[in-house]
Amino acid sequence: MIKHPNLRAWEDKLKSILDDLDEVLEDKYGHKYRLHPARPGRGKTSSKSHDGLFDISANFSMGIGSEHGKGYIIDIRMVTLENIPDEIEDKIENLAVQHIRKKLKTIFPEKQITVNRDGHVIKLHGDLSLGNA
Repeated sequence: MIKHPNLRAWEDKLKSILDDLDEVLEDKYGHKYRLHPARPGRGKTSSKSHDGLFDISANFSMGIGSEHGKGYIIDIRMVTLENIPDEIEDKIENLAVQHIRKKLKTIFPEKQITVNRDGHVIKLHGDLSLGNA
C-alpha cells in the first residue's frame, strides 16, 4: 500500500515510541516469563515486534463507539504460553500509558496528543493531523 510521506513520517515517530516502550517492558518483565517456543529471543530479529516477550503495535481506528473518537489503538501482547495474572497485565498497561505520555511530549512537542484507556484498550488520540499535503 502506498502511504503519504507525512503519514509514513508520523507513523515512524510513533513506532520509535513503541520500540522504546518495548525496551522498557523487556527490561522489567522479559526475564519473568518464558517465551513461546516459536518466538526468537530479544534482539534476534531486525524488528522488536518479532522477538522477545513483547509484541507492541498501533493500529488506526475510526473510533466508532469510542468515547475518545478516532485514534491509534496500542496493542501490547505478551508472547508466552504462561498465564499472565490480570494484576500484572494492569501494571504493564499502566506503565505503558505513563511511558507513552512522557515520550509524546518529546517526539510530538507541537501536538496535543494524549494516551489513555478507552474501555479495555489503550488509545492514542488528539491532534493526529499530518500538516500540509
